[in-house]
Amino acid sequence: MTKKGLLIVISGPSGVGKGSVISRFINDPDLKLSYSVSMTTRSPRAGEKDGVNYYFVTRDQFMQAVKEGKMLEWTEFVGNCYGTPLEGVEKLRNEGRNVLLEIEVNGCKQVKEKCPDALTIFIVPPSTRELEDRIRKRGSEPEEIVQQRLAKAAKELEMTDQYRYVVCNDDIDLAADIIRTIIRHHMEKTF
Repeated sequence: MTKKGLLIVISGPSGVGKGSVISRFINDPDLKLSYSVSMTTRSPRAGEKDGVNYYFVTRDQFMQAVKEGKMLEWTEFVGNCYGTPLEGVEKLRNEGRNVLLEIEVNGCKQVKEKCPDALTIFIVPPSTRELEDRIRKRGSEPEEIVQQRLAKAAKELEMTDQYRYVVCNDDIDLAADIIRTIIRHHMEKTF
């Protein structure tokens, strides 16, 4: 019989480098990681495929899934809904896959209510000044958006106590190695 996989939640403020850190270990075959495919009410962007990048649904379909308890977590952002279908996560976990969710703090809170065994990791910057520098180096957003991201980051950084682990991304490879070690440790405890 296959042991149930872990549910791993990784959060952190915009600009902290979550994607860069995750990219260092997501394909490690020993970790048996799978991303879950999220559901959204937004329209597909060029090149995106339904069921691969997202499940693209109408607002009515999305809200029906919420009403029926079929969403592990969900949120509304800039007029569109985004969420994680529970069925897909459970299917992967029952196959022995460790499911990785890269979600916001509010989503993590919802996940912990439904799956108290979730492994939660929050990535923090070495300093708020460094975070601001990273956001500004993108150079792709107006000052108003930068300020909104910084304000949101400040609120999120106050919520790190809701996570089991807090990892500083001062060095991408080191942060990835620490998270890899945390996942392996929990795999050994589970398996």
